[in-house]
Amino acid sequence: DFVEDSTSHKLKNVYWSTKQTVIRKLGREEDKYVVASDSELDAKLALFKSVQTTCQDLILCTDRYFQRIYGLSQAENEMGRFLKSKSSEDKTRAGKMLAAVGKALSHSAQQRLALQNPLTRLQQEVQTFRNRAIDDTASTIKRTEAARNEYRGALLWMKNISEELDPDMGKKLEKFRRVQTQVRKSKANFDRLKLASMQKVDLLAASRCNMLSQVLAAYQDTLLQFWERTARTMVSVSESFKGYQYYEFSLLKELTPAIRKLAQQTSNAAEEDTGNES
Repeated sequence: DFVEDSTSHKLKNVYWSTKQTVIRKLGREEDKYVVASDSELDAKLALFKSVQTTCQDLILCTDRYFQRIYGLSQAENEMGRFLKSKSSEDKTRAGKMLAAVGKALSHSAQQRLALQNPLTRLQQEVQTFRNRAIDDTASTIKRTEAARNEYRGALLWMKNISEELDPDMGKKLEKFRRVQTQVRKSKANFDRLKLASMQKVDLLAASRCNMLSQVLAAYQDTLLQFWERTARTMVSVSESFKGYQYYEFSLLKELTPAIRKLAQQTSNAAEEDTGNES
């Protein structure tokens, strides 16, 4: 192999690498066979971009979810306090219902805040994943892209030399061999980094799946517990006030015929249930 370490050779290598960079930046057409040979790498880079973007999106979505949970919990608690405060003004069964529903809403608001703990852990795990695994993979990919540019630049250089090649002129033939050696050297470096990048992207995707499956399992358990406890509380309130009690509206008198009809229907349904049980 013809190894060339002269300043002139290095400058020409930088020139053709820069030219390749400009070609890619401007989106100009490249050799379709060279591009096709990197199709597997490009697919892995697309997967990496997806992992990188979705992790950032997940953190932003979790932030918004935090705000919604806190806002909903506050609204529930305020509604519960309002119903409990108004229950003291009504000495009928309706007042007792207001108090019971108010307590149930306050309890639901308190339980809902428990969802923040697994979400906090989720954010911490995803942020750590971004700072370590994604950044490390991004660093390797950056070196791979630089090596790809250098390799494709060397190919352009060799193509340019070959067009002017005259077998009868030993000097140009020697120059071609030196460039050919540069192409081989660049390709070996690129192939090494290409393999490292693809392996890291595969490992990155698998690691994210494993991380999310573990962290989201805790969130799922907490969410199920919240709904089970809230459902039990609401069912308990519903059962304690089963049936319908007629209420005479003093202001909204136009509702009177409708509620009388509802009261009659509820009474008939209760009698039928009692008859069936007998």
